[in-house]
Amino acid sequence: MIRTSRVCRTLAALTALIATAVACGKEGSPPTKGPAAGKLPNYQVTQGFQLPSSATWKRAEKRGYFTVGAKEDQPYLGEKDPASGAYSGFDIEIAKMMSASLGLAPQTVHFRTIASANRETALQNGQIDYYVGTYTINDLRKKLVGFAGPYYMAGQSLLVRSDENDIHGPQDLAGRTVCSAAGSTPYQRIKADYPKAKLVSYDTYSVCVDNLLTYQVDAVTTDDAILIGYAAKVPDELKVVGKPFSEEPYGIGVPRGDSALRFALDDALEAREKNGDWKKAYEATLGLSGVPAPTPPKIDRYQGS
Repeated sequence: MIRTSRVCRTLAALTALIATAVACGKEGSPPTKGPAAGKLPNYQVTQGFQLPSSATWKRAEKRGYFTVGAKEDQPYLGEKDPASGAYSGFDIEIAKMMSASLGLAPQTVHFRTIASANRETALQNGQIDYYVGTYTINDLRKKLVGFAGPYYMAGQSLLVRSDENDIHGPQDLAGRTVCSAAGSTPYQRIKADYPKAKLVSYDTYSVCVDNLLTYQVDAVTTDDAILIGYAAKVPDELKVVGKPFSEEPYGIGVPRGDSALRFALDDALEAREKNGDWKKAYEATLGLSGVPAPTPPKIDRYQGS
């Protein structure tokens, strides 16, 4: 039998709503964890930066800020405070340091939540200038959008409840209900490689995690970086199991054909990795999960649009 107070307390921690936590009527709710503003790096803005060959950059420079697509429900990566509306996490810091490198103050960035299934459309329609949100680079997506990076290498894994003892990897998913985000690479991999799993999908991983905590699904699958964040918030309730069973290079999505912007972002990533900003950003965000900063992956300056 599910303990109502336990589930309510856990969901309150994950959604970071103080009012919800109070309504649960249980003291000792897990505190909301996240980047401390004073610990975040300051990114020096490149003065006099010009990129006239990029239509995207010219529009942003004219309006005075970049509009960046992001996630809002991924702890330590891309998370939106429901009270203040502020975004935080490693991906958010990557987006800010890119803005600074391209000549616009990082605090001016306008973030817009875009679900996984809508990323390509948002870039194609000009709703956003670039996208930073656990966006795996692959050949299929390169036909629709461009990618700078990668700036981080993740791997698909599994999140289960702490009392689950029968799931240790994807080989144990036959007959089990597995949740992932619609349109995501992890969803497609489970569908193709582990067809005996009962696969369900939602627009956001947070819904998957809520359903895991309430015993409606048996596991959540996506990149380990995302799952580590969820487990770190409520370590008594959730755990990541097994070894990663894929490589997921995270890139910055840009409009296809805007190679000038893509290569400028590649340059910016390389510079921020060398000057230590990348590591500082990681340690102030995703590093709070207890996983030390890895070596950034090699940037792929591929040719073509």
